[in-house]
Amino acid sequence: MASIGEHLRRRIPGESPKFVNNIMHFGRALRAAGLPIGTGRLLDSVKAATHVGLGSREDLYWTLHGLFISRPEDQLIFDRGFHLFWRRPELLKNLLLLDPLSFDRRDEKSPSKAGSRRLGEAMSLATFGADEKQSELVDQFGASSQEVLGKQDFDKMSSEEIAEAKSVIKNLSLSASQCPTRRYKIRRNGAVVDARASIRASLRGGRDMMQLRYRHRRWRSPPVVMICDVSGSMSRYSRLFLHFGHALASYRGDVHAFVFGTQLTNVTRHLRRKDPDEALDNVLDAVYDWSGGTRIGQSLHRFNHDWSRRVLGQGTIIILISDGLERDDSTKLEAEMERLRKSCDRLVWLNPLLRYAGFEAKSRGIRAMLSHVDDFLPAHNLESMAGLVEILEANVRERFTH
Repeated sequence: MASIGEHLRRRIPGESPKFVNNIMHFGRALRAAGLPIGTGRLLDSVKAATHVGLGSREDLYWTLHGLFISRPEDQLIFDRGFHLFWRRPELLKNLLLLDPLSFDRRDEKSPSKAGSRRLGEAMSLATFGADEKQSELVDQFGASSQEVLGKQDFDKMSSEEIAEAKSVIKNLSLSASQCPTRRYKIRRNGAVVDARASIRASLRGGRDMMQLRYRHRRWRSPPVVMICDVSGSMSRYSRLFLHFGHALASYRGDVHAFVFGTQLTNVTRHLRRKDPDEALDNVLDAVYDWSGGTRIGQSLHRFNHDWSRRVLGQGTIIILISDGLERDDSTKLEAEMERLRKSCDRLVWLNPLLRYAGFEAKSRGIRAMLSHVDDFLPAHNLESMAGLVEILEANVRERFTH
């Protein structure tokens, strides 16, 4: 039975087969995201695009918009999909070198619950074809878009680049690495005999023969606590790192998240929602001082006084995301930082100001905080986020070797 692509090429014999394939792939990706696009619309879109041509991106946008959009709620999905698919003029030409027929048909049957998120996955360049063809394009046109995106400052990203960065964060290579704890659990077999458990088991059974019980160390992923500054200067950075926290929570069960501006807010339960965009929307609704002022010392005091005993356990890693620009008394801030460091196994401070080559710790707040952290890292792009992943994995390896 002939495929849709072959059917389209027979109906439009004078058109480039790969151009037809690309239009077909774009329409099928939109359909996977929930848009009602059938074969008839695909035929019309190829005919219309043939007359419009590839010279003007805007003309092509409105041509396909008029054919694919029939409901107001589809506008956002189409707009994001178009800019992801036809990302750059040179990429539009390069798409003719690729084979988009490798698109996974299973996506067409999946429900369209989070259309924009799944659309980003459907439009991913990884679905276009073999790695060899992609490497040829990288060699021909320089650094890949992923490498450029990895170095791009979060605060300078466009809305399309932010959406792509979220997709990269969602697919980060995270692991639920575990390390041994001081606690044990009892089993019926093993190498180390637990005398007390063996005696208790024999007494319960009322037997003359002792039933041996063995003990094994409990293993678990170290708890992670994120404390994010959501003041005006930190809003964009903290929002993307909360996406990272959402992705991390899917691999590690014990992840807690707090945000602060002028007051501290626990947002852990909001990040437990399955969809990251929905989770972040709920966080925004729950936080009243988002993009406002900042009181670092007062917020850390609230955490140390009200939450530290509840969420800080053995081997806890605290990730503090802030620029350190404190307006209140730095003496109180230093005392709270000292107490925070003594309550955890490792304190990592992520500061977006480190993106500047000439950064110096001149602020009183930064100097008060810096002496109590184990790692002082940048927090302005995806590369810094990858560095944080390495820190988390290295901490588990260190605990295991010791």
